[in-house]
Amino acid sequence: MKKIMFLIAGALVLSFFSCSKEKNQDRKVIIYSNADDEAVISVKKALDNNGYEGKYIFQSFGTSELGGKLFAEGADIEADLITMSSFFIESTQAANDMYKPLEFETKQIIQTPDYYTPLLAIQGAVIVNTKVLKENNLKRPESIKDMGNSEYHDFISVVDPMGSTTAWLMVQALLSSYGEEGTKAVLTGIYKNAGPHLELSGSGPIKKIRAGEVAVGFGLRHQAVRDKKSGLPIDFIDPKEGNFALTESIAVINKKKYNPLSMQMAECIIKNARADIIKDYPVVIYEGETVDDENIASNSRTFAEPLTTELLKSHQELSESCK
Repeated sequence: MKKIMFLIAGALVLSFFSCSKEKNQDRKVIIYSNADDEAVISVKKALDNNGYEGKYIFQSFGTSELGGKLFAEGADIEADLITMSSFFIESTQAANDMYKPLEFETKQIIQTPDYYTPLLAIQGAVIVNTKVLKENNLKRPESIKDMGNSEYHDFISVVDPMGSTTAWLMVQALLSSYGEEGTKAVLTGIYKNAGPHLELSGSGPIKKIRAGEVAVGFGLRHQAVRDKKSGLPIDFIDPKEGNFALTESIAVINKKKYNPLSMQMAECIIKNARADIIKDYPVVIYEGETVDDENIASNSRTFAEPLTTELLKSHQELSESCK
């Protein structure tokens, strides 16, 4: 009788763990993301076309809002999987040790920790409206520094680092070329010239350049390339200070109630969404990828220090001192 009871008890325990595992795997994967609409569409398409339709819940957040949740909640966050600015992922990992090492291989051309892999990359550039330049007899700038020249007063638009990380690409380029004091001098001139055209949105400057409200600005390189190809009087300049880049990446939360589907979905997104994502964000990240020649920046550079939220804050403070 004791032997029979032991076997029954063992069977019940195995059945419990089996049911718990199945129930956990049946739970929908919750994905939090700061990605723009184009990237979100590509991610959902990759998941839906590869057997994961109806198996996930996708929620979009602003970068600052999602970053705040990651810092405050750590591995207790509701999300199983995130796509987020890479520097936020690194900083929240350092603070909370909250991500699982990825269980799949990627052939990326940039080095990253084992707990995330890039989803997309963006680069900065000087952008001009060729028609407005000509109408106002303005020289074509060759650098970010040139935007601080007096001839461009009221003719430029740039992003405030307090509003969007697009501006951080500009600040990184200036600091790498001119140091802290030189950057302060340049930014003071740029902000004076921008006046009411200092934008909080990363897309603010290019919208004003398209509309002909200003002649020159700083923004995302791939947007200017696309506008030029479409026939708009828009051109782009790879500045002497360099084309700096930011990446957004994918990471899996190391939750107590870990769902293996989240790791599978992360792999699916990287292996199946990149073909579409690179059309919208044409920066090569993985081996074997190619883009048109005009999408290859001529002066790609990397900031000397690791990008972290602490570094961003210090650069924002430097920027504020120049207004």
